[in-house]
Amino acid sequence: MLTILGFAMIATFLVLIMMKKMSPIAALVLIPALFCVFVGKGAKLGDYVIDGVTSLAPTAAMLMFAIVYFGVMIDVGLFDPVVRGILKFAKADPMRIVVGTAVLAAIVSLDGDGSTTFMITVSAMYPLYKRLKMSLVVMTGVAAMANGVMNTLPWGGPTARAATALKLDASDIFVPMIPALAVGLLGVFVLSYVLGKRERKRLGVLTLDEILVDEKVETKVEETETVLVGAGGSGSASKTPVATGGSGSGTDAEDEAGDAERFQVLDPNRATLRPKLYWFNALLTLTLLTAMIMEWLPIPVLFLIGAALALTVNFPHIPDQKARLAAHADNVLNVSGMVFAAAVFTGVLQGTGMVDHMARWMVDVIPEGMGPHMALVTGVLSLPLTYFMSNDGFYFGVLPVLAEAGAAHGVTPLEMARASLVGQPLHMSSPLVPAVYVLVGMAKVEFGDHTRFVVKWAALTCLIILGAGILFGII
Repeated sequence: MLTILGFAMIATFLVLIMMKKMSPIAALVLIPALFCVFVGKGAKLGDYVIDGVTSLAPTAAMLMFAIVYFGVMIDVGLFDPVVRGILKFAKADPMRIVVGTAVLAAIVSLDGDGSTTFMITVSAMYPLYKRLKMSLVVMTGVAAMANGVMNTLPWGGPTARAATALKLDASDIFVPMIPALAVGLLGVFVLSYVLGKRERKRLGVLTLDEILVDEKVETKVEETETVLVGAGGSGSASKTPVATGGSGSGTDAEDEAGDAERFQVLDPNRATLRPKLYWFNALLTLTLLTAMIMEWLPIPVLFLIGAALALTVNFPHIPDQKARLAAHADNVLNVSGMVFAAAVFTGVLQGTGMVDHMARWMVDVIPEGMGPHMALVTGVLSLPLTYFMSNDGFYFGVLPVLAEAGAAHGVTPLEMARASLVGQPLHMSSPLVPAVYVLVGMAKVEFGDHTRFVVKWAALTCLIILGAGILFGII
């Protein structure tokens, strides 16, 4: 009976969030609470929740302060030179532009938010793709795959969910996976190079000057149309030039500076910039990442200290600090709220014994010869399962069951958690991921076209990560 109720609880949860009848946070709380009553252990629900919240508090703290930290770093301009450097490197060479797209998406993904990554990447690269008539699905596909690999960062979501579901430390899952993920990211860069070469062969190579001349001509046309519209009595100017080309009387240095400005995605005059503190912020970020990899302190403590330092040094006035916290409050609340809500789901699943019964059933179903290879099985299953269901559904509903089945054959929860991350490059193009709609919407690409292009390449990237994990003895 507990086996049936356990699968019924997971199925109910998945159906409701996939049909968008409930939010993930509401479903994580209300559905297990209801099934806890069905099982006859409603009186112990409070104990399950309190135990779960206590164990998950460090994970929630890590996510909260990591989002604040990287949000502040973007605000103060730490990544602005990176964006400008990539655009300068790309110029008008299709191959460089595609590789630059992958590099930019990977770097911006450090903030752990897919929507932010796609907004910055598309805003920076779209003008170049459009001007050169490059394939926009190449841009969306490369950006999604790069973000998918980087999405495995402890504050990105999947690693935190795996740590939450299996009650593990996120650093124990992520740090050993770094070599395999690095190979996967390298695979994305190589694929970007190949796709870029294909675009170069199709289109040839222009110079940035040729692009800008064409754009200036279009700008002049737009300005003329605007004047004519205004002169025709139809109201004030209805069009705004997309770029100000200049009269050609400036120096080469001024023209180059103007060209760089034209492809600027982050407002170069925003009030939050702290150019005098750039090297402090760069050193702080490098130290923070080094400390995380070297495990000098627990990750939640590192980001708590890092966020406090970043806010205090960059925004010494209290109102400014409050404004920065408010600016990133939505992301913080959504992610940390999800973690605490998950305490109810995992607590009930574990506390009532449902997960144990389901695991035993799965152990009986899986062929005996596959038992010792449950990590490999989990890695392969993560591709379709994380594509056709949300991360919440996979990590909170399926992974605990697979982990219990693996434990029966001597496979550690850590191996299972690492294997579960393999499918993320494909997951980021799932129709269940809201961020992908930001990506295709800003790029003016049909979702079906994006899917047809990216699925095969994303699946290949996933298999590269899985193969590297096995080769390095991580999985």
